[in-house]
Amino acid sequence: MKDILIGTWAWGTGSNGSSIVFGKKQDPEMLKQSFEKAVKLGFMNWDTAAVYGMGTCEIFLGDLIKGHDDIFISTKFMPVKKYKSGALVKSFNDSMERLGRKSADIFWIHVPNNLELNLKEAVPLIKDGRIKSIGISNVSLEHIKTAEKLLSEEGLTLGAVQNHFSLLRNDQQPIIDHCNSKGIRYYAYMVLEQGALSGNYSAQKHFPTFSMRNFAFPKSKFKKIEGLLDVMKRIAEKYSIDASQVPILWTIEKGAIPIVGITKPSHAEKLAAAMNAALTKDDIAMIENEAANTGIRQQGIWEPQ
Repeated sequence: MKDILIGTWAWGTGSNGSSIVFGKKQDPEMLKQSFEKAVKLGFMNWDTAAVYGMGTCEIFLGDLIKGHDDIFISTKFMPVKKYKSGALVKSFNDSMERLGRKSADIFWIHVPNNLELNLKEAVPLIKDGRIKSIGISNVSLEHIKTAEKLLSEEGLTLGAVQNHFSLLRNDQQPIIDHCNSKGIRYYAYMVLEQGALSGNYSAQKHFPTFSMRNFAFPKSKFKKIEGLLDVMKRIAEKYSIDASQVPILWTIEKGAIPIVGITKPSHAEKLAAAMNAALTKDDIAMIENEAANTGIRQQGIWEPQ
């Protein structure tokens, strides 16, 4: 099984939850079935965050992972612009309580606000094993080097980087290469651009009107990616996989670990079915050429750059 991190951004409710971001309310029973199917298929690495539904996602996932000590858990602290001493530790403790865990396999600083001060606050948690691996997200190469230097002075290493990377945000290769050369795991989020690259949406069938993803990816953008979606479909047919898996396989070929959100058991099944496939150099060149022709560089409103 290829290294995949299963994302749960669409699982939370309320503020910054599924209805607001994705335009639909999730069925808790369907999410439970999705979790069970994914674990049965061997997907043991799960990603969440304190801000996904403002804690509701962590609570829901925490209930599901009870008795699953072998589940790998990644969660995040969202720092505000002005540094507040103790905020990271409090966020960590609150997350662990919601998840029912004593330690996090990866604990992320979600955005690089006051990066050095927050990293210093995390050091005792790393040294006593409560944070098994420290990660930083939405960062530049300069941020990464700063973090490496600070942690090295404490006898520690940076464990992971998580950035937005997709066919429509293909500007991360220097960072990916740096991370891989240093043994830092590079995780790519929004590889399917919140569903825009899933093959399930188009200019005729686009995102729910009242959703953040419709604001970020309106009908006009779907018209620009029609050629890309067509190429994805043709490549998928060649390997007898779902078109939604092509951007995921592309991400893996680029040296990144994809974070893939699932909300239905069928999503896990499609992901498992694609794990024996691999794109060729010609496939990659074709899909990247079509992606470049769209002229789109997708960026979330929360991203610093």
